[in-house]
Amino acid sequence: MSGDFPNEEEWELIDPEDLPAIFRGSETEGTLVTSVRSLRDLIQRATGRVGDREALEDAGLAEVHPFPFLALVGMEQVQQALMLAVINPRVGGVILLGPTGVGKTTAVRSLTGVLPRVPRSLCYYGCLPEDIEEGGLEAVCASCAEKYRRGEPLAVMESARLLEIPYPVQPEEVWGTLDERAARKGRHRLRRGLLGLADRQVLFVDEITRYPREIQEAVVEAASQGYYTLSRGGLTAVYRSQFVLVATLNPQRGRLPFHVLDRFGLRVPMNALDDLEARALLWERLHAWRRSPRAFVASFEARTAALRQEIKAARDRLPRVRVPKDVARRVARLASLLELPSLRAELALLEAARAHAAAEDREEVQDVDVRAVAPLVMALRRPREAERFFETQEVDFVPLQQAVQEIFPQEVAS
Repeated sequence: MSGDFPNEEEWELIDPEDLPAIFRGSETEGTLVTSVRSLRDLIQRATGRVGDREALEDAGLAEVHPFPFLALVGMEQVQQALMLAVINPRVGGVILLGPTGVGKTTAVRSLTGVLPRVPRSLCYYGCLPEDIEEGGLEAVCASCAEKYRRGEPLAVMESARLLEIPYPVQPEEVWGTLDERAARKGRHRLRRGLLGLADRQVLFVDEITRYPREIQEAVVEAASQGYYTLSRGGLTAVYRSQFVLVATLNPQRGRLPFHVLDRFGLRVPMNALDDLEARALLWERLHAWRRSPRAFVASFEARTAALRQEIKAARDRLPRVRVPKDVARRVARLASLLELPSLRAELALLEAARAHAAAEDREEVQDVDVRAVAPLVMALRRPREAERFFETQEVDFVPLQQAVQEIFPQEVAS
């Protein structure tokens, strides 16, 4: 059997750049294995054990257990906004605005536990069964059309992920670049960046104002359009970017241009908890989580699984949720009454109301849905209002509440 293997000189060494990022920069150099005594010996070599008595070296990798979403305290609006965006990505993403230490980043990262399963295409071109449902067999590539005819799956279901744009970040990591590995083999092709990898996932931008303006605009544009175009070295490709965009912003550290802020469908101003009992409960939960993250997360797992199932059910129901013409007209009146400069606010309001109705197990939007989501959608929609917020870190909700009550009146119980 050993004669089937090439000599050591004939083996092609792997370029470090071809390795996954986690293995790059290793201080130790791998050894070439050209012969083994048995399968057990091969497994031991592959796992780093030369003998039974030799222990594995600590790899230094961290096991991360994000704070449970349902363990958040005093963040009902934050939780509602994040769930609405996950149920209906067409809402336009979420931005959490507040000073340092109020839990913005913790809240976003806790979302990983409740993300539903999403389809991952088995095709290089990303064809999905829903493409056929919407556009027929012509909407997918020839290979996938043939697989569909044979009854073979076009995708597999897997849990959605939360991808975070690192800081600092190079532009090619965000957009993509030429595939150097393919170029070394004489082929020319592009490699998608984080915007493409985040398709159908959640893309998180922590403290968005610290990133260059070109990164800010690229992220919100890709999220809004659902695709982006990459051109490098004479090659051009269009990648899907249908992700849920979530960002945080500390107004004390910088301002976001209004045209970028306006792209976010839901915006939630945050402040430190002022309720003493809530602060005490938060301390107890944080202390328990830091002491034993695995055990604390497990204590919320049953409720987290139930919420995850409810979000999935709402997602499945969403395509059937309709907006009555009367509701759509009154939403337009609300936008006009508030003197909003763009159509994005009312479009986001209608999509958020659809998500709320789906979560409430209804297939038609009602006034109660609009009233529930209006504060999340309509705040900071005017340039002067946004400017005042960056100066004072305060939002005046009274005019918004009065306008909503005028057009979507809530009956007072007698």
